[in-house]
Amino acid sequence: MRYALKVQYIGKNYAGSQIQFKNGEPIKEPTIQGELEKALSTLIFGNPENNNRQFKTIFSGRTDRGVNSFGQVVHFDTDKDIVASKFVYQLNEILPDDISVSDLRQVESNFHAQKSAKRRHYRFEFINRKCKNAFDGALMRVKYPTDEKRMQNSLNYLLGEHDFSSFKGSGTLNPSKVCFIERAKVQKLGDRVIIDIVGNRFLYNMVRTIVGTLLEIEGHNLEPEHMLRVLEACDRRKAGQTVSPYGLTLMEVTY
Repeated sequence: MRYALKVQYIGKNYAGSQIQFKNGEPIKEPTIQGELEKALSTLIFGNPENNNRQFKTIFSGRTDRGVNSFGQVVHFDTDKDIVASKFVYQLNEILPDDISVSDLRQVESNFHAQKSAKRRHYRFEFINRKCKNAFDGALMRVKYPTDEKRMQNSLNYLLGEHDFSSFKGSGTLNPSKVCFIERAKVQKLGDRVIIDIVGNRFLYNMVRTIVGTLLEIEGHNLEPEHMLRVLEACDRRKAGQTVSPYGLTLMEVTY
């Protein structure tokens, strides 16, 4: 039987969502997948070690070191019947405090957390204030003023289907660089700026580089059309910096 979990986590203390390998061996850094598989293996097999990773989870997508999730979707297979409410409670008691499961349900055998996904919603949040505040946490702080209307005009150039090569990180393995952006919205709530981007897929570091380019436009008072020129160049060297992962959250995956 196949089950799907909705997983929430704070990524600050983890080397990304997925277990990474070097020379065929898993790198010994804490990951969301590693902690989740350990907890699931404890409940299902009574074996927290999950030797040789006989029990495996499939994530809807990879999130980098420091990136959070409010709605990561993960599927796994087991021949054991699971009572959802009881299982979720027990799982959350085992998981570290910065990882939790908000939902579990049985799905069809052909459901795939990654391949069945239709859209993904990412949110990036930063502080727009000159002076720091003790409650800012790990959020990035931008000291120069930003204009909500200008930022929205810049983001509008990304809507639709495009080659996003200019915004990809060097770790992109998928040869396809074409993505469809359904929605890109910026809002300012006091000194907090929230950027929501919804698309069918995202390249490695794509959202963080889009935000970096947006801030380059604002910081140097460039015209919003600069975003279009960067997009059409299909050249990573034309885009802005890849900003900090802190403040980036995978909000939702829909199927």
